Amino acid sequence: MNFDFSDDQKFLKSEARKFLEANSPTSRVRKVLDDDAKAYDEALWKAVAAQGWLGAAIPEEHGGLGLGYLELCVIAEELGRAVAPIPFASTVYFLAEAIMLAGDDKQKAEILPKIAAGELIGAIATSEGPGALTPNSLQAAVSGGKLTGTKLPVTDGDIADLCLVLAKEGGKAGLFLVDLTGPGVTREMLKTLDPTRDAARLTFKDAPAQRLGAAGEGFALVEQVFDRAAVLLGFEQCGGADKCLEMAKAYALERYAFGRQIASYQAIKHKLADIYVKNELARSNAYYGAWALNTNAPELPVAASATRIAASEAFWFASKENIQTHGGIGYTWEMDCHLYYKRSRQLSLVAGAPRVWKERLVSHLERRNAA
Repeated sequence: MNFDFSDDQKFLKSEARKFLEANSPTSRVRKVLDDDAKAYDEALWKAVAAQGWLGAAIPEEHGGLGLGYLELCVIAEELGRAVAPIPFASTVYFLAEAIMLAGDDKQKAEILPKIAAGELIGAIATSEGPGALTPNSLQAAVSGGKLTGTKLPVTDGDIADLCLVLAKEGGKAGLFLVDLTGPGVTREMLKTLDPTRDAARLTFKDAPAQRLGAAGEGFALVEQVFDRAAVLLGFEQCGGADKCLEMAKAYALERYAFGRQIASYQAIKHKLADIYVKNELARSNAYYGAWALNTNAPELPVAASATRIAASEAFWFASKENIQTHGGIGYTWEMDCHLYYKRSRQLSLVAGAPRVWKERLVSHLERRNAA
Protein backbone atom coordinates (compact mmCIF):
# COMPACT_ATOMS: atom_id res chain seq x y z
CA MET A 1 0.00 0.00 0.00
CA ASN A 2 1.35 3.45 -0.96
CA PHE A 3 0.88 6.11 1.70
CA ASP A 4 2.69 8.82 -0.25
CA PHE A 5 1.34 11.44 -2.64
CA SER A 6 1.39 10.80 -6.38
CA ASP A 7 3.93 12.38 -8.73
CA ASP A 8 1.31 14.85 -9.94
CA GLN A 9 0.49 15.87 -6.38
CA LYS A 10 4.18 16.26 -5.55
CA PHE A 11 4.57 18.45 -8.64
CA LEU A 12 1.63 20.59 -7.50
CA LYS A 13 3.28 20.91 -4.08
CA SER A 14 6.58 21.95 -5.68
CA GLU A 15 4.90 24.55 -7.89
CA ALA A 16 2.87 25.88 -4.96
CA ARG A 17 6.07 26.37 -2.98
CA LYS A 18 7.73 28.23 -5.84
CA PHE A 19 4.67 30.41 -6.27
CA LEU A 20 4.48 31.33 -2.58
CA GLU A 21 8.21 31.96 -2.30
CA ALA A 22 7.85 34.46 -5.13
CA ASN A 23 4.53 36.00 -4.11
CA SER A 24 4.42 35.68 -0.34
CA PRO A 25 7.87 36.13 1.22
CA THR A 26 7.93 37.04 4.91
CA SER A 27 8.51 40.68 3.93
CA ARG A 28 4.96 40.77 2.56
CA VAL A 29 3.62 38.98 5.63
CA ARG A 30 5.22 41.71 7.73
CA LYS A 31 3.44 44.41 5.73
CA VAL A 32 0.12 42.98 6.86
CA LEU A 33 1.45 42.61 10.40
CA ASP A 34 2.73 46.20 10.58
CA ASP A 35 -0.27 47.89 8.94
CA ASP A 36 -3.28 48.05 11.26
CA ALA A 37 -5.48 49.05 8.33
CA LYS A 38 -4.48 45.98 6.31
CA ALA A 39 -6.33 42.83 7.39
CA TYR A 40 -4.92 40.52 4.71
CA ASP A 41 -2.86 40.50 1.53
CA GLU A 42 -5.45 41.29 -1.14
CA ALA A 43 -2.98 40.92 -4.01
CA LEU A 44 -1.98 37.45 -2.83
CA TRP A 45 -5.63 36.49 -2.40
CA LYS A 46 -6.34 37.42 -6.03
CA ALA A 47 -3.22 35.60 -7.21
CA VAL A 48 -4.17 32.45 -5.30
CA ALA A 49 -7.65 32.60 -6.82
CA ALA A 50 -6.12 32.93 -10.28
CA GLN A 51 -4.11 29.77 -9.59
CA GLY A 52 -7.37 27.93 -8.95
CA TRP A 53 -6.42 26.89 -5.42
CA LEU A 54 -9.65 28.15 -3.87
CA GLY A 55 -11.57 25.71 -6.01
CA ALA A 56 -9.17 22.78 -5.83
CA ALA A 57 -11.72 20.50 -4.15
CA ILE A 58 -14.84 22.19 -5.54
CA PRO A 59 -16.52 20.22 -8.36
CA GLU A 60 -16.08 21.51 -11.89
CA GLU A 61 -19.82 22.04 -12.33
CA HIS A 62 -19.60 24.67 -9.60
CA GLY A 63 -16.60 26.50 -11.01
CA GLY A 64 -13.87 24.55 -9.23
CA LEU A 65 -11.01 22.42 -10.49
CA GLY A 66 -12.49 19.22 -9.10
CA LEU A 67 -9.07 17.86 -8.18
CA GLY A 68 -9.78 16.43 -4.75
CA TYR A 69 -8.76 16.65 -1.12
CA LEU A 70 -5.24 15.29 -1.52
CA GLU A 71 -4.39 18.18 -3.82
CA LEU A 72 -5.94 20.60 -1.33
CA CYS A 73 -3.82 19.04 1.42
CA VAL A 74 -0.54 19.72 -0.38
CA ILE A 75 -1.63 23.30 -1.09
CA ALA A 76 -2.54 23.74 2.58
CA GLU A 77 0.90 22.53 3.63
CA GLU A 78 2.63 25.13 1.49
CA LEU A 79 0.33 27.91 2.72
CA GLY A 80 1.30 26.96 6.27
CA ARG A 81 4.97 26.95 5.40
CA ALA A 82 4.63 30.49 4.01
CA VAL A 83 2.39 31.71 6.89
CA ALA A 84 0.27 33.20 4.11
CA PRO A 85 -1.77 36.18 5.41
CA ILE A 86 -5.00 35.35 3.59
CA PRO A 87 -8.41 34.00 4.73
CA PHE A 88 -7.92 30.70 2.88
CA ALA A 89 -8.85 28.43 5.78
CA SER A 90 -12.01 30.30 6.77
CA THR A 91 -13.25 30.36 3.19
CA VAL A 92 -12.18 26.96 1.87
CA TYR A 93 -11.88 24.61 4.86
CA PHE A 94 -15.02 25.84 6.58
CA LEU A 95 -17.46 27.69 4.32
CA ALA A 96 -16.88 25.74 1.10
CA GLU A 97 -16.84 22.42 2.97
CA ALA A 98 -20.11 23.23 4.75
CA ILE A 99 -21.80 24.19 1.49
CA MET A 100 -20.61 21.03 -0.26
CA LEU A 101 -21.64 18.93 2.72
CA ALA A 102 -25.09 20.30 3.48
CA GLY A 103 -26.02 22.94 0.94
CA ASP A 104 -28.95 22.50 -1.43
CA ASP A 105 -28.55 22.82 -5.20
CA LYS A 106 -29.39 26.52 -5.17
CA GLN A 107 -26.91 27.32 -2.39
CA LYS A 108 -24.16 25.36 -4.14
CA ALA A 109 -24.83 27.06 -7.47
CA GLU A 110 -24.82 30.53 -5.92
CA ILE A 111 -21.93 30.30 -3.45
CA LEU A 112 -19.35 27.76 -4.64
CA PRO A 113 -18.49 29.52 -7.95
CA LYS A 114 -17.88 32.77 -6.04
CA ILE A 115 -15.58 31.00 -3.61
CA ALA A 116 -13.62 29.37 -6.44
CA ALA A 117 -13.25 32.74 -8.19
CA GLY A 118 -12.07 34.53 -5.04
CA GLU A 119 -15.11 36.82 -5.11
CA LEU A 120 -16.30 35.81 -1.66
CA ILE A 121 -14.57 35.50 1.74
CA GLY A 122 -16.07 33.21 4.32
CA ALA A 123 -16.02 32.78 8.10
CA ILE A 124 -17.53 30.49 10.71
CA ALA A 125 -19.01 31.73 14.00
CA THR A 126 -19.68 29.15 16.68
CA SER A 127 -18.06 30.46 19.88
CA GLU A 128 -19.83 32.96 22.11
CA GLY A 129 -16.90 33.61 24.45
CA PRO A 130 -14.90 31.57 26.97
CA GLY A 131 -16.04 28.05 27.79
CA ALA A 132 -17.37 25.12 25.81
CA LEU A 133 -20.49 25.75 23.77
CA THR A 134 -23.33 23.30 24.43
CA PRO A 135 -26.97 23.11 23.29
CA ASN A 136 -27.97 24.54 26.68
CA SER A 137 -25.46 27.42 26.67
CA LEU A 138 -26.10 28.50 23.06
CA GLN A 139 -27.57 32.01 23.15
CA ALA A 140 -27.69 33.14 19.51
CA ALA A 141 -31.17 32.47 18.14
CA VAL A 142 -33.07 32.59 14.87
CA SER A 143 -36.76 33.40 14.72
CA GLY A 144 -38.71 34.01 11.57
CA GLY A 145 -35.54 33.91 9.50
CA LYS A 146 -33.89 36.66 11.60
CA LEU A 147 -30.76 36.10 13.70
CA THR A 148 -30.04 37.82 17.02
CA GLY A 149 -27.00 37.22 19.20
CA THR A 150 -23.25 37.74 19.57
CA LYS A 151 -20.34 35.62 18.39
CA LEU A 152 -16.69 35.99 19.36
CA PRO A 153 -13.96 35.51 18.39
CA VAL A 154 -14.68 34.99 14.70
CA THR A 155 -11.54 34.49 12.64
CA ASP A 156 -11.64 36.74 9.55
CA GLY A 157 -15.01 38.02 10.71
CA ASP A 158 -13.92 41.59 10.01
CA ILE A 159 -13.36 40.92 6.29
CA ALA A 160 -15.77 38.08 5.52
CA ASP A 161 -18.74 38.48 3.20
CA LEU A 162 -20.64 35.35 4.22
CA CYS A 163 -20.62 33.65 7.61
CA LEU A 164 -21.70 30.28 8.94
CA VAL A 165 -23.42 30.89 12.28
CA LEU A 166 -24.42 28.29 14.85
CA ALA A 167 -27.69 29.35 16.46
CA LYS A 168 -30.80 27.83 17.96
CA GLU A 169 -34.15 27.82 16.20
CA GLY A 170 -37.22 26.57 17.96
CA GLY A 171 -35.09 25.24 20.80
CA LYS A 172 -32.81 23.22 18.52
CA ALA A 173 -29.41 24.20 17.14
CA GLY A 174 -29.01 24.89 13.44
CA LEU A 175 -26.32 26.20 11.12
CA PHE A 176 -27.19 29.37 9.22
CA LEU A 177 -25.74 31.45 6.40
CA VAL A 178 -25.62 35.17 7.15
CA ASP A 179 -24.56 37.95 4.77
CA LEU A 180 -22.18 40.06 6.87
CA THR A 181 -22.53 42.97 4.45
CA GLY A 182 -26.29 43.03 4.97
CA PRO A 183 -28.53 44.70 7.59
CA GLY A 184 -28.49 43.85 11.28
CA VAL A 185 -24.75 43.04 11.49
CA THR A 186 -22.21 44.95 13.58
CA ARG A 187 -18.51 44.10 13.54
CA GLU A 188 -15.88 44.96 16.15
CA MET A 189 -12.20 44.20 15.65
CA LEU A 190 -10.50 42.14 18.35
CA LYS A 191 -6.79 42.15 19.15
CA THR A 192 -5.17 38.76 18.63
CA LEU A 193 -1.74 37.22 19.05
CA ASP A 194 -1.43 36.87 15.26
CA PRO A 195 -2.50 40.13 13.54
CA THR A 196 -2.00 38.51 10.12
CA ARG A 197 -5.20 36.55 10.85
CA ASP A 198 -7.69 39.01 12.30
CA ALA A 199 -10.68 38.20 14.47
CA ALA A 200 -13.87 40.07 15.27
CA ARG A 201 -16.87 40.24 17.54
CA LEU A 202 -20.03 39.90 15.46
CA THR A 203 -23.28 41.23 16.85
CA PHE A 204 -26.50 40.31 15.07
CA LYS A 205 -29.85 42.03 15.52
CA ASP A 206 -32.61 40.69 13.30
CA ALA A 207 -30.06 39.87 10.59
CA PRO A 208 -31.51 37.78 7.72
CA ALA A 209 -30.38 34.15 8.09
CA GLN A 210 -30.74 31.18 5.77
CA ARG A 211 -30.55 27.70 7.24
CA LEU A 212 -27.94 25.29 5.92
CA GLY A 213 -28.94 21.65 6.14
CA ALA A 214 -31.84 20.21 8.10
CA ALA A 215 -33.38 21.80 11.18
CA GLY A 216 -31.83 20.78 14.49
CA GLU A 217 -28.63 19.41 12.94
CA GLY A 218 -26.41 22.37 13.82
CA PHE A 219 -23.99 20.70 16.22
CA ALA A 220 -23.76 17.51 14.15
CA LEU A 221 -23.05 19.51 11.00
CA VAL A 222 -20.44 21.66 12.73
CA GLU A 223 -18.67 18.51 13.93
CA GLN A 224 -18.54 17.13 10.40
CA VAL A 225 -17.18 20.42 9.03
CA PHE A 226 -14.62 20.61 11.84
CA ASP A 227 -13.43 17.07 11.11
CA ARG A 228 -12.72 18.02 7.51
CA ALA A 229 -11.12 21.32 8.45
CA ALA A 230 -8.96 19.65 11.11
CA VAL A 231 -7.16 17.58 8.48
CA LEU A 232 -6.50 20.58 6.25
CA LEU A 233 -5.41 22.74 9.19
CA GLY A 234 -3.15 19.88 10.21
CA PHE A 235 -1.32 20.10 6.90
CA GLU A 236 -0.90 23.86 7.35
CA GLN A 237 0.59 23.18 10.77
CA CYS A 238 2.91 20.51 9.37
CA GLY A 239 4.14 22.97 6.75
CA GLY A 240 4.83 25.61 9.38
CA ALA A 241 6.57 23.10 11.68
CA ASP A 242 8.85 21.89 8.89
CA LYS A 243 9.80 25.45 8.04
CA CYS A 244 10.67 26.11 11.69
CA LEU A 245 12.98 23.09 11.69
CA GLU A 246 14.69 24.34 8.52
CA MET A 247 15.15 27.80 10.02
CA ALA A 248 16.57 26.41 13.25
CA LYS A 249 18.96 24.08 11.42
CA ALA A 250 20.19 26.83 9.06
CA TYR A 251 20.87 29.22 11.94
CA ALA A 252 22.61 26.52 13.99
CA LEU A 253 24.96 25.82 11.08
CA GLU A 254 25.88 29.46 10.49
CA ARG A 255 26.09 30.66 14.12
CA TYR A 256 29.41 30.21 15.91
CA ALA A 257 30.03 30.27 19.66
CA PHE A 258 33.41 29.70 21.27
CA GLY A 259 34.88 28.96 17.86
CA ARG A 260 32.39 26.21 16.99
CA GLN A 261 29.13 25.99 15.10
CA ILE A 262 26.36 25.82 17.67
CA ALA A 263 24.97 22.89 15.66
CA SER A 264 27.93 20.88 16.96
CA TYR A 265 26.73 21.21 20.56
CA GLN A 266 24.70 18.32 21.92
CA ALA A 267 21.97 20.56 23.39
CA ILE A 268 21.21 22.03 19.95
CA LYS A 269 21.34 18.61 18.29
CA HIS A 270 18.77 17.33 20.79
CA LYS A 271 16.48 20.30 20.14
CA LEU A 272 16.53 19.72 16.40
CA ALA A 273 16.05 15.97 16.83
CA ASP A 274 13.06 16.52 19.12
CA ILE A 275 11.48 18.86 16.57
CA TYR A 276 12.03 16.31 13.81
CA VAL A 277 10.41 13.49 15.80
CA LYS A 278 7.28 15.53 16.59
CA ASN A 279 7.07 16.74 12.99
CA GLU A 280 7.22 13.19 11.64
CA LEU A 281 4.59 12.02 14.11
CA ALA A 282 2.33 14.88 13.02
CA ARG A 283 2.92 14.08 9.35
CA SER A 284 2.03 10.42 9.87
CA ASN A 285 -1.26 11.42 11.49
CA ALA A 286 -1.90 14.02 8.78
CA TYR A 287 -1.45 11.40 6.07
CA TYR A 288 -3.91 9.17 7.89
CA GLY A 289 -6.33 12.08 8.04
CA ALA A 290 -5.83 12.86 4.35
CA TRP A 291 -6.67 9.27 3.42
CA ALA A 292 -9.80 9.31 5.60
CA LEU A 293 -10.91 12.66 4.18
CA ASN A 294 -10.27 11.72 0.57
CA THR A 295 -12.14 8.41 0.86
CA ASN A 296 -14.82 9.68 3.29
CA ALA A 297 -13.87 6.77 5.52
CA PRO A 298 -15.79 6.00 8.74
CA GLU A 299 -12.49 6.57 10.58
CA LEU A 300 -12.48 10.28 9.68
CA PRO A 301 -13.51 11.57 13.16
CA VAL A 302 -10.70 9.58 14.79
CA ALA A 303 -8.16 10.45 12.08
CA ALA A 304 -9.11 14.14 12.19
CA SER A 305 -8.76 14.26 15.98
CA ALA A 306 -5.37 12.55 15.88
CA THR A 307 -4.21 14.90 13.12
CA ARG A 308 -5.35 17.96 15.01
CA ILE A 309 -3.67 16.95 18.27
CA ALA A 310 -0.33 15.89 16.78
CA ALA A 311 -0.07 18.81 14.34
CA SER A 312 -0.92 21.43 16.97
CA GLU A 313 1.72 20.03 19.30
CA ALA A 314 4.35 19.78 16.55
CA PHE A 315 3.92 23.33 15.24
CA TRP A 316 3.89 24.90 18.70
CA PHE A 317 6.95 22.92 19.79
CA ALA A 318 8.86 23.62 16.57
CA SER A 319 8.11 27.36 16.67
CA LYS A 320 9.13 27.57 20.33
CA GLU A 321 12.36 25.61 19.88
CA ASN A 322 13.17 27.62 16.75
CA ILE A 323 13.20 30.76 18.87
CA GLN A 324 15.31 29.01 21.52
CA THR A 325 17.83 27.86 18.90
CA HIS A 326 18.22 31.43 17.66
CA GLY A 327 18.98 32.54 21.21
CA GLY A 328 18.55 36.17 22.20
CA ILE A 329 18.15 37.40 18.63
CA GLY A 330 15.23 34.99 18.18
CA TYR A 331 13.08 37.18 20.40
CA THR A 332 13.66 40.33 18.35
CA TRP A 333 11.32 41.83 15.78
CA GLU A 334 13.87 41.52 12.98
CA MET A 335 13.75 37.72 13.02
CA ASP A 336 10.94 35.76 11.39
CA CYS A 337 10.70 33.23 14.23
CA HIS A 338 7.86 35.10 15.90
CA LEU A 339 5.71 34.94 12.76
CA TYR A 340 5.60 31.17 13.07
CA TYR A 341 5.12 31.16 16.84
CA LYS A 342 2.12 33.49 16.51
CA ARG A 343 0.62 31.45 13.69
CA SER A 344 1.12 28.23 15.65
CA ARG A 345 -0.91 29.68 18.52
CA GLN A 346 -3.61 30.99 16.19
CA LEU A 347 -4.03 27.74 14.28
CA SER A 348 -4.12 25.67 17.46
CA LEU A 349 -7.27 27.50 18.59
CA VAL A 350 -9.19 27.50 15.30
CA ALA A 351 -11.97 24.88 15.39
CA GLY A 352 -11.27 24.12 19.03
CA ALA A 353 -8.15 23.83 21.18
CA PRO A 354 -6.15 20.56 21.36
CA ARG A 355 -7.77 19.80 24.73
CA VAL A 356 -11.17 19.69 23.02
CA TRP A 357 -9.86 17.40 20.31
CA LYS A 358 -8.32 15.06 22.88
CA GLU A 359 -11.73 14.70 24.49
CA ARG A 360 -13.31 14.08 21.08
CA LEU A 361 -10.70 11.45 20.24
CA VAL A 362 -11.34 9.58 23.49
CA SER A 363 -15.10 9.75 22.94
CA HIS A 364 -14.85 8.43 19.39
CA LEU A 365 -12.53 5.58 20.44
CA GLU A 366 -14.83 4.61 23.32
CA ARG A 367 -17.82 4.55 20.98
CA ARG A 368 -15.97 2.50 18.40
CA ASN A 369 -14.77 -0.01 20.97
CA ALA A 370 -18.27 -0.34 22.43
CA ALA A 371 -19.82 -1.03 19.03
